[in-house]
Amino acid sequence: MEKRSVTVAAVDVEALEREAQGAIAAASTRAALDEARIRYLGRRSELKQALRGVRDRESGMALNAVRERLEAAIDAREAELELTELKRLDEALDVTLPGAPLRRGHLHPLTQIIREVEDIFLGLGYEIVDSREVETVWHNFDALNQPLTHPSRSHRDTFYIDAETLLRAHTSTGQIRTMETRRPPLYIATIGRVYRRDTPSPRSTPNFHQVEALAVDREITLADLKGTLMHFVRAMFGEDRQVRVRTNYFPFTEPSVEFDVTCFLCGGTGCVFCRYSGWFEMGGAGVVDPAVFENVGYDPEEWSGFAWGLGIDRIAAQRHGIPDIRMFWENDLRVLEQF
Repeated sequence: MEKRSVTVAAVDVEALEREAQGAIAAASTRAALDEARIRYLGRRSELKQALRGVRDRESGMALNAVRERLEAAIDAREAELELTELKRLDEALDVTLPGAPLRRGHLHPLTQIIREVEDIFLGLGYEIVDSREVETVWHNFDALNQPLTHPSRSHRDTFYIDAETLLRAHTSTGQIRTMETRRPPLYIATIGRVYRRDTPSPRSTPNFHQVEALAVDREITLADLKGTLMHFVRAMFGEDRQVRVRTNYFPFTEPSVEFDVTCFLCGGTGCVFCRYSGWFEMGGAGVVDPAVFENVGYDPEEWSGFAWGLGIDRIAAQRHGIPDIRMFWENDLRVLEQF
């Protein structure tokens, strides 16, 4: 019997299928195969237009059978092209070779020191407390017994936002806020950035980091402060670093002391960095002034405590032998990559 061409809705189905199958088989790339898919199976293709115009069951079955065969042919050709690409890739590339190593970043040296400081305090049983950087004059000065005539209140020393708001000059503000909401006993450490109008130098910058410790309990003395301080310094700098404590004055502590460690550059013999004293100033400390306790509602007859603060940038400089703390802020990779 002679085979006749099937025509549906003015479409030569067999001729259309032969043409589509030929285009699919001839597609040598995925892009060419996508073009054939769009041309013969797309929304505007001759086959789809014919399917939309079908009015009888037999024509619909014939057209759908062609569509299914073309879809299967496209899937098979796509698998062949993928296999060919993989073979070509295997010939050009040895996939068993190790990949190129990627350079990994690391924590900034100041961040490393901050985390180590936190670990030391956590080991002592202290709680790490975070606090806000934009503070009120009350929390930064008044609650800490700072007199109105103190030089630090000047606009030349402190960054004021308005008459009642400023960028905190020390992390002691976090201690005040904690004491306002909690009752003793209290053992906390506050860590964060502080801001002062200091002239940049090897020993100071307008923006730096501080850590302050506060202990409030019954019968705490200056001896407890010295013991805690010695433990911290030895844990941070090693047993061979010497520490000295000398009297000083701070409005929020009475009595007040200041502590130094031997200079890391000269070992205590004297150099430019330590101003030929052999010692490097670390921070202030003392027994909490009763007026501060009264400002936060603590009874100074029942409770006593000590507080002390350190510059973390100076700790990092001492720890790593950096002669200028501004180097931590300059983002010079020749420096930072050493840590």
